[in-house]
This record gives sequence, structure tokens and C-alpha cells, in this order.
Amino acid sequence: MKIAEGFLLRKVANQSVVMPMGKKAFDFNRAITLNETAAFLWSILEKEDATKEQLIEKLRAEYDVDEATAENDIDKFLNKLRENGLLNE
Repeated sequence: MKIAEGFLLRKVANQSVVMPMGKKAFDFNRAITLNETAAFLWSILEKEDATKEQLIEKLRAEYDVDEATAENDIDKFLNKLRENGLLNE
């Protein structure tokens, strides 16, 4: 899975914000603010096609978190991306 085309992560006033670009700006008329962990996961999915298992591994390597917590947080994050049409699977 990977972030859908037409969306970029930007820093605005020390906040990580997902912004629609090009044609997406007409269809997606809002911005989404991400916390530090979500911005970390977004940056991975923006650059490469990654599986849930790869995201868990990378999250655990970056943060001191157990596997169950990492999986739960990633599930919530991926579901939000799906709900908003931000994820290509």
C-alpha cells in the first residue's frame, strides 16, 4: 500500500498537515493534521509501497513500542487513510 497521488505532507506552524494538490484540491477541501507517529508512517507510505508488517517493523525500530500497540496504532491510522481516500492498496 502507498499514499494516493495528489497529497503531500507539509509542516505548517510546527504541525504536520496533509494537503491536497492539483485536481485533488477540488475534491478534497480540507487538511488533515497528523501527530508525530502518523507523520512518520505517512512519510514511509509516501516514499514506498509497504505492507502492514513492514510498517510495524519500522515503527518499532523508531519508537519504543510493543508489537501489539504498534499494530493497533497502525490499524487505526490505515483505517483513517482508507476512510478519506488517501491510500492506494
